[in-house]
Amino acid sequence: MPDMNEVPPVGRVIGTEDATPLEFWVAVAPDHYLQLDDVVALERELPGGDTVKMFGVVGQVRARHEGARFDSDVFLVADGILPAEVAEAAQVQATRFEPEIFVPPVPGSPVRKALGDERHTALFFDQMEHRLGAGLTRDEEPLYLNLEFLDGTRGAHVNISGVSGVATKTTYATFLLYSLFHSGALGPETMNAKSLIFNVKGEDLLFLDHPNVRLDDEQRERYARLGLPVGAFGSLSVHAPPRRGAPNAAPDVQSRAEGVTSFFWSLHEFCKAELLPFLFADAEDDRQQYTMVVHQVMARLKEAGDLGDGGVRLDGRSIRTFSGLVDVIVERLEDEDTRADWAGRAVGQGTVNAFIRRLVSAIKHVEHLIRGDIANPERHRIALQRQVTVVDLHNLNDRAKRFVVGVVLRKAFDDKERTGQPRPLLFVVLDELNKYAPREGSSPIKEILLDVAERGRSLGIILIGAQQTASEVERRVIANSAIRVVGRLDSAEAARGEYGFLPAVQRQRATILKPGTMLVSQPELPIPLVAHFPFPSWATRPGEAGMNPTAAASPEDPFDGLVPF
Repeated sequence: MPDMNEVPPVGRVIGTEDATPLEFWVAVAPDHYLQLDDVVALERELPGGDTVKMFGVVGQVRARHEGARFDSDVFLVADGILPAEVAEAAQVQATRFEPEIFVPPVPGSPVRKALGDERHTALFFDQMEHRLGAGLTRDEEPLYLNLEFLDGTRGAHVNISGVSGVATKTTYATFLLYSLFHSGALGPETMNAKSLIFNVKGEDLLFLDHPNVRLDDEQRERYARLGLPVGAFGSLSVHAPPRRGAPNAAPDVQSRAEGVTSFFWSLHEFCKAELLPFLFADAEDDRQQYTMVVHQVMARLKEAGDLGDGGVRLDGRSIRTFSGLVDVIVERLEDEDTRADWAGRAVGQGTVNAFIRRLVSAIKHVEHLIRGDIANPERHRIALQRQVTVVDLHNLNDRAKRFVVGVVLRKAFDDKERTGQPRPLLFVVLDELNKYAPREGSSPIKEILLDVAERGRSLGIILIGAQQTASEVERRVIANSAIRVVGRLDSAEAARGEYGFLPAVQRQRATILKPGTMLVSQPELPIPLVAHFPFPSWATRPGEAGMNPTAAASPEDPFDGLVPF
């Protein structure tokens, strides 16, 4: 690494603009340049003889004619009639002072680019005992996150905002997971750490265990700069809802034929695990009074007997379909002799009817997810046994998506709470967070996500949430995210208070960011950094999928699933 005294200055602090400990301007020397996001360093000698080292990041760059007074003078200058000089200047946002004596730089002080160890000092990388590669700078230098603000040691959770289809939110979330699992940052914990990914759009996340055939040598070099191997996720399980009408509950996916397990809940699980409230988990339900009926009915369902294969016996009737269960509930609510026990004594008929209408309307959306007509239903449970578990939701109605997300998250949270141990870590990736934890109203899913945001750190559950608009997500979920990431934003959204951590210039930049570029904010750095992340080395769509090396090396057991005589 070059010595700081050997690095030539690129400019000097301007004396015609105010210089403060927070920001200052640098006049760029001839034959040099500074660009956005460059890291710079300088010193100031104090009266007592001590030296304060100052570091900062270029946030804005400007160029103008000195000696010209009017806009039209540019033509006279170009023709050589009017004497003028082109002056370039860079606005620097301060990041660090060593020692922490917050004095302004002196006009005229030479400014140099921070390289090597100086760059690490300027960005606090030298104080990060456990670093996680988060991307690359514009000049292809690595950027890091402090793992302690991600794994729960000092903070937890990541929130990613950006325009759908342009901000590459899900791709960046999976890149962070890949870095976590392949960089060695987690140390021995890597083997036991797990992630749960909800796939809400298309089938792009069903091929994470396949290498990307479109990856070129330039992108491979970018992975090498981050200290990451090139490849796919080595341990993956994929779960998808069953195809409607399929007698064997075959998974409802089109692009992947092998390695996908269908999931559903048996009627017995639905009744005993008190899953009914998750069918009433959207804004419409929050505004109604029938939620009190939900809990009364749920108490009655807990009394259902187990038929042994997923079905239930309720009030002397054997039930194997969700529609059959709904029929029994409706009969009991409409019968004057049993209504009080099933709905509550102080509930009016109008409220009961509203509950019935809402419950009956759920049949078409979830009857293939709640059933008692498939043998060995335990084989269709979502089990977090592999390092990465993908739960596919893209073929489900929004109401069914809420049900699945709520039930799976509650099970994961309850399991972690039961152990009482924060390790092994569980990373949960959930897009469209505004649907599940909206700013207004309450629901069972929102309460779980709030629990994860506020108590998940102590339990080892880390939420990597994403949404188009952070302004529509519950504030407490956003506020508890130590790492905040912003991709391309709509200009109106960028002006909202939720992005107050972005300086004005970066808010403006957020409206023109290209895919693969993110603004990353973390607690130790006073300003967000611009990160570019490499093209995925795992397949993000069927056309990119190469051969799965794991499947080729260890084919599935041909005798798996056979029952001995």
